[in-house]
Amino acid sequence: MFYTQERDKLRQFYADTWQKARLNQPLDAMETLIARVIEKHPEYHAMLENQAHLGNDYAPEDGETNPFLHMGMHLALEEQVSLDRPAGIQTLYEKLTEKTRDFHTTEHEMMECLGEALWQAQQTQGEPDETAYLQCLQQRLLQLSPKRNQA
Repeated sequence: MFYTQERDKLRQFYADTWQKARLNQPLDAMETLIARVIEKHPEYHAMLENQAHLGNDYAPEDGETNPFLHMGMHLALEEQVSLDRPAGIQTLYEKLTEKTRDFHTTEHEMMECLGEALWQAQQTQGEPDETAYLQCLQQRLLQLSPKRNQA
């Protein structure tokens, strides 16, 4: 029950932030970050504007992406890059962005590795393995083909 209440508060915060942004009301620093991420995801706008959908469960086994997890990962990546934590992630972000030529696409590339690191940490009930996470990002960098840059 605690989980559901906290989840619902967080989701409501996203919806309230989006409403404030749409109404051009002043936003604090966190709201500004969240609004910027929401702006990049028009596929989530209707959901955030319809309070009835905030309590939905999103099951990966049903092929559903949890929009709140997705947007939260964008925020986590922005923080990691701004702090260069784990050390070296800022450089990898810059190199990935050189290949993708788009910050948003870069974050989506990085999410694959972040998601894997978080899943592994959950399985082991420990901290994420920063070395494995950075190695995964290095692999993604190597896998980006030059053809992809033409798009």
